[in-house]
Amino acid sequence: MSKDRDMRPDDKEDDRKTLGERLREAREYLGFSQDQVAMFLGVSRSALSLMESGQRKVDALELKKLAGLYKRSVGYFTGEEDDVAIGADVKHLARKVSDLSSEDKEELARFADFLRARKQKQEG
Repeated sequence: MSKDRDMRPDDKEDDRKTLGERLREAREYLGFSQDQVAMFLGVSRSALSLMESGQRKVDALELKKLAGLYKRSVGYFTGEEDDVAIGADVKHLARKVSDLSSEDKEELARFADFLRARKQKQEG
């Protein structure tokens, strides 16, 4: 029997809820609004909201488009691949940096290199 047929209805609901949570987290992490993502997908904002709450199934083509938009693998959203654990502080910094210009991002990278070198000098 296939894995799908062996699953209890509660398992499918939990999987849909987990998928929805991951979709919402990825959208918020990148700073997209539900309206923006819904327009990208060609669905209503309420349909996207239902996807993110686990109340609406996400079809394969929608999931593929979302994975591309969010720069994640489909496997990440389905739970087949683990995400690299990133702390809340790093996520916060990434959100702040996403709005910077290319030049400012380069300067920030140089500053991070400076801080890393200073730390190594203090430890060494």
